This record gives sequence, structure tokens and C-alpha cells, in this order.
Amino acid sequence: MAVDKQRLLPLFVLALVTPACLASGGEEPARFQIPRDGSVVELDEGNFEAAVAAVDFLFVDFHAPWCGHCKRLSPQLDEAAPVLAGLSTPIVVAKVNAEKYKKLRSKYGVDGFPTLMLFDHGVPTEYTGSRKAGQLVESLRKLVAPDVSVLTSDAAIKSFVQEAGVGFPLFIGFGVDESSIAEYGARYKKKAWFSTAKDFSEDLMAVYDFDKIPALVSLNPKYNEQSVFYGPFEGTFLEDFIRQSLLPITVPINAETVKMLKDDDRKVVLAVLQDDSDETSMRLIKVLRSAANANHDLVFGYVGVNQWEEFTEPFHDSKSSQLPKLVVWDKDEEYEVVEGLENLEEGDHGSQISRFLEAYRAGRTIKKTFGRRFPTLLGVNALYILLLLVAVLVVLMFFSGQGKEVRQPTRAHQE
Repeated sequence: MAVDKQRLLPLFVLALVTPACLASGGEEPARFQIPRDGSVVELDEGNFEAAVAAVDFLFVDFHAPWCGHCKRLSPQLDEAAPVLAGLSTPIVVAKVNAEKYKKLRSKYGVDGFPTLMLFDHGVPTEYTGSRKAGQLVESLRKLVAPDVSVLTSDAAIKSFVQEAGVGFPLFIGFGVDESSIAEYGARYKKKAWFSTAKDFSEDLMAVYDFDKIPALVSLNPKYNEQSVFYGPFEGTFLEDFIRQSLLPITVPINAETVKMLKDDDRKVVLAVLQDDSDETSMRLIKVLRSAANANHDLVFGYVGVNQWEEFTEPFHDSKSSQLPKLVVWDKDEEYEVVEGLENLEEGDHGSQISRFLEAYRAGRTIKKTFGRRFPTLLGVNALYILLLLVAVLVVLMFFSGQGKEVRQPTRAHQE
């Protein structure tokens, strides 16, 4: 059979040219090498997606060279990176110059600096927690952990408690079905550790002070507190116990706990003290603890004037008020006092607190409102300074010309 050479010639040429074109024209996909020393990795538009694909958990700092907050964050990341890389579930820390690599900035919605994101198997979530190295490690370690850990021995339980550290409360469900707490493990993942224990000894029951199962043990190692819930594991009972256990039984009021209180819908019975560390105050705090155990519908807290004077100012007029003093605070701009019972006299504090609570529940209170927005995180003086700085900035922008492009503002962060 005759072969048509003219028809075969184009096919022959194509067969010769195609491999060469593929070799010279096709770009090899970018590869990402995980650093063995746990150092912070610099990423760009060429290797970013490769890093996201190669690493299960990637923590990225989108920064700008001129950003002051970014510069202060950098040594914290350098300190945290090798610790995070050495975890049983490793986390790689990376940085991206988001001012230079605008495509990445746009793709991930970076609108301020620094913006921190945790990529969990490629899915980004913005991180807004503490930026101090130690707390950063604890927070990220919590985020990459399972919603509910299943523990099958005494050794596994001890290891779970030890590895969890003191940064978050822990819940261990002894003989509790995983499905009973799975919902809460996911909902409160950023706030607590959750686990179920399948096999454990009677010795461990004694350690955690429960005598029957199922039992959900709550541990708050930061405040050396422990409590047990025996059920029912349905309805609102279980969630109420979990939510209440996220806070210490008596809450020391500070910048950290004020943030925690925002997620709790209960009002706060607040004891305003002169110094929350002196012997008299410590005895009163123990009495408050007993009251808290008997009144779960309220949060009981305390704050010392010496410890946080600016916080106590709206509650306490130093010229006329006697301390210690009790108020019921709504965590915003209002609080209630029981006239004649707000000041605690020396003697039986337990009886005085009981009478105060009885009068409060009976509605025999006087509501008061702060004359200004309550400064929960910024002191009054700091607030005035901030307003002054904003005013100065507005004036400078006005006189420097309105048509100029303004750099992206730095994202402020409150530690």
C-alpha cells in the first residue's frame, strides 16, 4: 500500500517539536522545602501556594516593612517558630511582604498590618489572639488539636493534661460518649481542651475526685480549680456547666478576664477592694467563692484599686466610698447597688453577702450609669491620649493635601 508522504510529514514534525516545546516552554511547579531548623520562612507569590499545599498547618504573617507593629511582632515569631515546628502536630511559621506581593494581599483580604492567618490543610482562618511568643504557641497548639481527644489509658490522660498546659481550661469526660460533647468541643475550640476517657483506673478517679460515671471533670490549672458534672448530659445543663467552667469560680478582673466576660451573658457581682492581695481581701475572696458555688446564675469577681485604679473609678469615689464594696455590674455602662448593704463591714462577710444577694434578687437596688463609656481595655487617660492623637492626625492629613494616596493603616492590637 502506498504511503502518502505529504500527509505524514506534518505529523512527523509535530512529534519532533512537541517534546522540545514542553521541555522549554512549560514551567516546573514551584516546590516548598520545610525548614528543618524551625525558622521563619519568607514566602512570595512564586512559592506561597506550594507552601500551603505542602504543609498541613501553616501560620502566616502578612506584614509591611514600614509597620511598627510588624517589627515588634517579628522577634516573637522568631521565638515561637522552632517551638511550633517541634510539636507533635507541627506548625510552620512564614512571612509574606504583603505590600510587595499585592496579589496575595488581595486574594486573602489583607486590609491591615500585621494580619495573621492559620492555614489548616489549605483553609485560612484569621488569628486574633495574643502575639506574645508563649501565649501564641499555646493558642496555636490548641487550634490544631482535635475538637475532642479520645484517651484510652491512665498514661494517655496524664499526657493530655500535661501537654495542655495552663493556658486553657480542660474537660475530661470519664465514661462520657464522645458524641455528647463533640458539639461543644467544636464550639469552644478556641477556649478549652476537650477529651473523653474510655479506660481509666480507680486511682485516677480518686485523683480527679469523682465516684461514679459518666462524669465530666473540669480543670482550670491556671487558677488551680476543679469541678465535676454528673449530668444530665442533655438540654442546657451540659452547656451551662461548660460555659460556667470556662471562667474561674471567682474572677480576678484584669484586661484578659474582661475579654472573657464578654462571651458570658451573666451579670457580675463585683467586689471592689483596696488591694486584692492583702490578707483581709484574700479571706473575702474565699467567701465570694462559696457564694459563687451557690449562685451559678451570676459571675463573682473582684478587683483591687491598687491593681487597676482606672477600672475601679466608675464604681468607687475615693473621697466618699468605703471599701470593700459590692455592686452588680452588667459588663457595660450600668451597675446596681443595694442601698445600705453595698459596703462590707468587718465581721461576718458571708452573712453580709447573703443579705446583699437577697436584696438584689428582690429588686431592692438602685441602678447607676457611667457618665462615659466604660474603659474596659483602655484606661481613661489612655483614651484621652488616643482621641488627641486622632485629632492631630486628621489635622495633618488636611494640611498635607487630600489628593495624596494614604498608606494602608497599621492594624492596632491590644495585648
